Amino acid sequence: MPGVAAKQFRTLFISDVHLGSRAAKAEFLIDFLRFHEAETIFLVGDIVDGWRLRRSWHWPQLHNDVVQKLLRQARKGTSITYIAGNHDEFLRMFQGTHFGGIVVADRAIHVGADGRRYLVIHGDQFDTVVLNARWLAYLGDRAYDLAIFANRLVTRARRMLGLPYWSFSSWAKVKVKQAVNFIGAFQDVLAEEARRSAVDGVICGHIHHAAIETLQDIRYINTGDWVESCTAVVEHFDGSMEILHWPHVRADTAPVADVFVPVAIDHRSVKAA
Repeated sequence: MPGVAAKQFRTLFISDVHLGSRAAKAEFLIDFLRFHEAETIFLVGDIVDGWRLRRSWHWPQLHNDVVQKLLRQARKGTSITYIAGNHDEFLRMFQGTHFGGIVVADRAIHVGADGRRYLVIHGDQFDTVVLNARWLAYLGDRAYDLAIFANRLVTRARRMLGLPYWSFSSWAKVKVKQAVNFIGAFQDVLAEEARRSAVDGVICGHIHHAAIETLQDIRYINTGDWVESCTAVVEHFDGSMEILHWPHVRADTAPVADVFVPVAIDHRSVKAA
């Protein structure tokens, strides 16, 4: 949107875009990146969905536009680290390699402006299904495809009725007891890995459930996704962390209300939209 300056942040964390899948909301992410810039960007895994690309090739221009947008930011001086996930695990063999100014890693340590140290990792390494029963993970991936298909039908119906975007699949996830239990267990095991790594917190993705929580002595931060909820985590220049939600935008339009909608903030700072 001409005349609207992008908001500036110290660090931006994005995960689970799943480029290459039909469910990826690439147009939302492009619009988000148009209005949000940072000195450092962490791509926290599953940016590209290799699993789906192996099943059937789907790479529209919008998905290429996301890649080009990130490469342009890297050329302009933004430090970008791509943390490999399970859907783009092929990148793990290229740790330390630079692609157009974007460095690939399996994990990283981020030091916040307030001095807190965070382990940045996708999180699939601690998902027992992915780790020990890969066939079940693939089966679950197919079931997830069905949930996303249902989500598209709900979205289309709501758009016809003039209602805002709402994620049926996200709602269903938090309503299912087993999913809630899995999320809690996932948070606990990531917090334990942060303790073993002698850091103050962990920033991850993988489970498509954005959160900022304090688990005893560990700050647990999950970036969410760009398939269902369209969320990212930003670090402000004072070190405070915030989840931003970007649900009401198309790539060819301006923001409908504010430049961003805060979803969750840490206890140290309140940022107005």
